[in-house]
Amino acid sequence: MSGKKLSIWLPLLLAVILVIGMILGYQLNVTTQSGSFLHNGGSSSLQEVIDLINTKYVDAIRPDSFKQAMIEQSLANLDPHSVYIPPKEVKEVNEELMGNFQGIGVEFQVFNDTINVVNVIPNGPAAQAGMMVGDALLKANDTIQLVGKLDPHSIKNKLRGPSGSVVKITLLRNGQLQNVTIKRGSILVPSVEVAYMVTTDVGYIKINRFGERTFEEFMQKLEGLQKQGMKKLILDLRGNGGGILTEATAIADQFLDDEKLIVYTEGAHSPRIDYRCKRDGIFEKNPLVVLVNETTASASEVLSGALQDWNRATIIGRRTFGKGLVQQQFQLSNGGALRLTVARYYTPLGRNIQKPYNKGKEAYEDELINRFHDGELLKLDSSKLKGTAYKTPNGHLVYGGGGVTPDIFVPYDTTLLRSSLNKIFSKNTINRYVYKLYLKNKQYFDNFKNMEAFEKAFQLNKANWVKLEACLQADSLRLPQSAMVRNELKLRVKALMARQLFGATGYFEIINAKDETFEKALQQMK
Repeated sequence: MSGKKLSIWLPLLLAVILVIGMILGYQLNVTTQSGSFLHNGGSSSLQEVIDLINTKYVDAIRPDSFKQAMIEQSLANLDPHSVYIPPKEVKEVNEELMGNFQGIGVEFQVFNDTINVVNVIPNGPAAQAGMMVGDALLKANDTIQLVGKLDPHSIKNKLRGPSGSVVKITLLRNGQLQNVTIKRGSILVPSVEVAYMVTTDVGYIKINRFGERTFEEFMQKLEGLQKQGMKKLILDLRGNGGGILTEATAIADQFLDDEKLIVYTEGAHSPRIDYRCKRDGIFEKNPLVVLVNETTASASEVLSGALQDWNRATIIGRRTFGKGLVQQQFQLSNGGALRLTVARYYTPLGRNIQKPYNKGKEAYEDELINRFHDGELLKLDSSKLKGTAYKTPNGHLVYGGGGVTPDIFVPYDTTLLRSSLNKIFSKNTINRYVYKLYLKNKQYFDNFKNMEAFEKAFQLNKANWVKLEACLQADSLRLPQSAMVRNELKLRVKALMARQLFGATGYFEIINAKDETFEKALQQMK
């Protein structure tokens, strides 16, 4: 469709969408009976254009695809975060927020066009059916091939299915074909990824998103660490792209006292709503540090912004993403959904930390890349602090209009920008090497009963380096000569092996020990 044709009906379509957005005043995940998305109850120039395209256009078009393209183009002209979700994607999108899915309960990686099981969730359907780490999956239900050029998304679709349904898996184990019948079930996906004691009194919790169970998971982890003697907390929100707002405000309530304002939302058609503390928190006075970076967004910025405004926590890292728009999800009659921006959120001091998007969606998406080019991720330049300045209760200056600026800046690790390292990571070579190393020496690695023993004993020896180099060569890669890059590879190998043995906690215990942002947090706790 040409740009000229699009410009004819686009303004009218935008008006229709905005009217629908005002009418559909429901909360997240509420079903509505809105009728056809493009139905306007009568003849209009918009409908005339659609009818003419359907009856006169030179080529045959698929009505569903045509309407989807119209919707997506229209939303792109509103803001970067309003989005149409096609019917076939709604279930998966909602599962991400709910924190569970229906499947067999394995983690896999694709090596050499074969699905390899790298982890079996304890007590899950696959574990109960006897599936093991190291199994190679070949077929599902005798007809669905699980080998060849398959992307992870298509593999998930083949393995997942309604809870209670049965899938027969053909797998290869130790060179022998086996058939395993698995009854699918509901698999929980934790949003509080890691929690462990760093020292005798300092705890660490990492939240990777805010889903329907995040507050519940967080409280379990927080109380568990307190029982182990935690008096100080490092809360890691790096890479957390947000999620359900009320889960973030409930966690903020555990850190702030009285009836303090946490955040408020307001839009042209959405009256102001204040989110305040409602209960006595169990961690209101203890020392708190929050780690953030350029991929910390949305609900994560609500949490970190509130704690910064009230001088409750020290924020360490780099300026956050800058998403201060609130979306509601509306069910559509075709089975799809509209996730529409309905309000902006503001921190207790009144900061809206949404970065500008008036130059279009492409420029908005390129903004993070520009931070690299402008040097912002390598050096804090106070002249580039964006937005209006606000003063916290103790007189500290904070800024709005472009993310949460940390109290303590930590530059991006330039080692990770090395092209040789990026090539290695992009080909998944290190993951494959660690997986094969584990399987070949499974008895040795399984003898490590705790992280302390593993951390002290396991190091890459000369023989390991030779095998790693061979693995790289198989992927047309070379082992870098740079000592910094080799040290990073050594760290990743050890962290990935720790993950294989002890889950996500093992990985982050190794990675954090060499992480500058984490080290700054520990210094702040002294």
